Amino acid sequence: MPKLSLLDLVVADKRILVRVDFNVPLNEQNEVVDDTRIVEALPTIRHLISHQAKTILLAHFGRPKGTVNAKYSLAPVAAHLKKLLVKENGAVHFCNECVGPVAEKAIAGMKSGDVLLLENVRFHAEEETNDPKFAQALATLGDLYVNDAFGAAHRAHASTAGIAAHLPQAAMGLLMEKEVRYLHGELTHPKKPFLVILGGSKVSDKIGVIESLMKKADTFLIGGAMAYTFFKALGIETALSRVEADKLDLARDILKKAEERGIKFLLPLDCIATQEIKAGAATQNITLSKEFGIPLGWEGVDIGLATRELYAKEIAQAATILWNGPVGIFEIPDFAGGTRALAEAIAANSEALSIIGGGDSVTAVKQFGLAEKMSFISTGGGASLQLLEGKKLPGIAALTDK
Repeated sequence: MPKLSLLDLVVADKRILVRVDFNVPLNEQNEVVDDTRIVEALPTIRHLISHQAKTILLAHFGRPKGTVNAKYSLAPVAAHLKKLLVKENGAVHFCNECVGPVAEKAIAGMKSGDVLLLENVRFHAEEETNDPKFAQALATLGDLYVNDAFGAAHRAHASTAGIAAHLPQAAMGLLMEKEVRYLHGELTHPKKPFLVILGGSKVSDKIGVIESLMKKADTFLIGGAMAYTFFKALGIETALSRVEADKLDLARDILKKAEERGIKFLLPLDCIATQEIKAGAATQNITLSKEFGIPLGWEGVDIGLATRELYAKEIAQAATILWNGPVGIFEIPDFAGGTRALAEAIAANSEALSIIGGGDSVTAVKQFGLAEKMSFISTGGGASLQLLEGKKLPGIAALTDK
């Protein structure tokens, strides 16, 4: 069933509880260094401000493990939000509690158009156990509920799922709607050819995504450390490369299924290998085959030059592209060439719908300055993967049906 949208709600002069994902990185000076998740929530917040709602934001930050810890306070995030909303009429406030008399008093003092960010919900152990009493205590602070925290939608916590049962209407925020539209709607019947790029370290992390997308994808391009599990399964020497030894049968099974279904399932032709994972380390471009493979004492850290060329050709022909997971250790510039080459190839294919499915692939695309060239960039990591697997996300399932 489709869920209620923020746009379906009458919000004027009402207290709207909005779950946002403000779990953003801070530097040593307690300044926000990547505000993507905050910026992505602004359309929902601005809609509520312009419609004269009292916007009460709920969020988590880090892993304080159910205790109050100043290191995990949302106060620096509130300060950053205030700067982003400086042009809006209405004030942005912060409350150092998220339930109880202090929070109630702060909300009672709000005017229509105001925004209030409450303190980290994870300062209470009951948040992560989805305690009904805690969910109800949060719910008493508002009249209606909006979930715009896609990055936390796969968690069945009090503020992401439990709270919805205690309020008359619970709706998707604008970001949540957009995430679902791209990661679910656009990929239900993708425009063909549909190309999937999968990287990252483990085959086991992606097995659900592979099995789900095999029903509709035409081509898979495999990279990252997960590729070496496939090579090992094929009898190719992987030397020190990261391999999931207990997943070799799974890798063979995936390759067999792809062949039976006529799906192109491409593994790298070559790789960049090194003896040390550090900047400036010596590297060599190695062609991968049963005869040679990776030399002993060496480790694969990126896709090679021939692979980049092959994968770029496949990307150029695609009408829909989904990318989840970098294809090398892109955090080290010497091993970032493959991931950069794929990002540039996607950016150059302006005809295709390009969806970057959360996690490190998003970080990489931003690092290369190519985020603006992508059709859609997801804010979710685990939530993106679970939605792509076809799983129900508790944070969406709990919302009111249309």
